Amino acid sequence: MKQAMTKRNTPNRKEITHTRIVETAARVIRRSGYDGTGVADIMKEAGLTHGGFYAHFASRDAMLAEAADRAGADTLAIAEHIFAEVPQDQALPALMRAYLSNEHMANVETGCALAALGSEMPRQAPEVRKASTCRIKEMIALIESRLSGQPSAREEALVMLSTMVGTLLLARAVEDPELSDAVRQAALKHYDAKA
Repeated sequence: MKQAMTKRNTPNRKEITHTRIVETAARVIRRSGYDGTGVADIMKEAGLTHGGFYAHFASRDAMLAEAADRAGADTLAIAEHIFAEVPQDQALPALMRAYLSNEHMANVETGCALAALGSEMPRQAPEVRKASTCRIKEMIALIESRLSGQPSAREEALVMLSTMVGTLLLARAVEDPELSDAVRQAALKHYDAKA
């Protein structure tokens, strides 16, 4: 009985391959955008042939929806890790500092999907938008949970997430390193003053 349970809980080869494709797609879409990412590119980067794609996904949009979900889950996991590592009263400033850090700024393909892909989202298939929307709602709820007891916790969470994403997007958009840093520092100063 125990051996049978172990076999069922161990992912099979197809599941492992599927996960590898989704993880690769989550990185590639953040790096190259939805429209700049082809199935062949993702499969090649995953070390697989293009022909195997349809054994895992009904369509490109189905894969992109899973990739958007995975990218959002990665961002949530980082935020949850930050919150677990610092005292409650330091959680939100710590999240803001990590989100607007030089490291996050430089690592688009492993960073927040909202900052990397948000402007492309209105043109995506409904299933891709739905996956992204679910993760955005989870991030809002996570931030809101750290503001519990405040009368405007939801509104503050919405503003904080909007500030983080917008700040990172602008900081990455400009080719002037001083302006990029100034944009990030202004947001950090604003939220450190509120902490």
